[in-house]
Amino acid sequence: MTDIAPHAEGSLQGIRVIDLTRVISGPFCTQMLGDHGAEVIKVEPPGRGDIVRSQGNMVNGLSWYFAQFNRNKRSLTLDLRREEGKAILYRLLDDADVLVENFRPGVMGKMGLDDATLRERFPHLVVGRINGFGSTGPYRDRPAYDFIAQAMSGFMGVNGSAGEAPMRAAPPISDMVASQNLAFGISAALVRRERSGQGDIVETALTNGLIGMMGYLAAEYFATGEVPTRTGNDHPMLYPYGLFQASDGEVAIAPSNDTMVERFLGALDMLSLLDDERFADNRRRMTHREALREILDRAIARRSVAEWIEHFNAAGVPCGRVHDLRETFDDPQVRDQQMAMELDQGAHGKVPTTGFPVKMRDAPAAIHHPVPGLGEHTEDILAELGLVDAEYGDLREKGII
Repeated sequence: MTDIAPHAEGSLQGIRVIDLTRVISGPFCTQMLGDHGAEVIKVEPPGRGDIVRSQGNMVNGLSWYFAQFNRNKRSLTLDLRREEGKAILYRLLDDADVLVENFRPGVMGKMGLDDATLRERFPHLVVGRINGFGSTGPYRDRPAYDFIAQAMSGFMGVNGSAGEAPMRAAPPISDMVASQNLAFGISAALVRRERSGQGDIVETALTNGLIGMMGYLAAEYFATGEVPTRTGNDHPMLYPYGLFQASDGEVAIAPSNDTMVERFLGALDMLSLLDDERFADNRRRMTHREALREILDRAIARRSVAEWIEHFNAAGVPCGRVHDLRETFDDPQVRDQQMAMELDQGAHGKVPTTGFPVKMRDAPAAIHHPVPGLGEHTEDILAELGLVDAEYGDLREKGII
């Protein structure tokens, strides 16, 4: 586990982000912006904050679920249902570069911040938003969560084995993909603003993000009009490609073209299989996949996963062990890449979290702030706006902060 020291620089240094998001979609986006140097102010309801603060396993009084998505932020409590709270938000937006929200369509309008008002009052502002289905169309007002997005995007429908029920992906993938798309869109809008001086409204939706991930499955559907069948761990277009049974477990093997198939079969000393008319090319191998699987599993069962990993890698055949998360985070490559690290949370102790997936040489992602306590920076942020102690007391007494 790597303990990442604070770093002063970042490619988004000097960018101020007002974060109105909660749960996962949105917080993951703003965390990525913070990882790369943006100043992120997380605005939370007084008293309860982001609901994820009380979810998941609590260790020393801190939700590690919350910590996974909220490093590199400062926390300001603010009641945005009250006029005084909205007034403070407007003052924050005067000096902000980015506003990120994941409310249902229309909620921002009830705060007095509909799109027309945002564009007129804050023309420099890049507004990033995530919702379930988009802000137009017949489903715009429907609530949506990751499970619904996986179902309705077609993503769940292509996962699982033939003849069995559709299968969801275990991670909240639509939330994560939408957040990554939004972070990219915000960054692109900031680059454009450098040229034009004009902000923009950037929107991603949970369902749209997963539809965009359909890749060659969508391409094949468009080409043939046929709905892809579920193929479990087999590749839907290539064979052999999937999981194969070694003597002590399964090994993932991915020969992605004819050259790789020849390497794979050569490493098994079974190149003669290509002389069998059933297996001579990929189309026929797909047709006779079960027969070929039986032959390959029988051969691969003679040796252990570790032996095959070494043997196939030496032959230039892409392969790997199927890891559980303990094996993943113990893996020497994962350790080298610092994909697990620890946050120093003071009284809460050291908190493990996943590392930075984007590596930059000159301005790397870094820990600038640990995970904030609820409202930890409220007075500091309000002082930056010019409020004095008497005003804090009045706002606190009214429950605005």
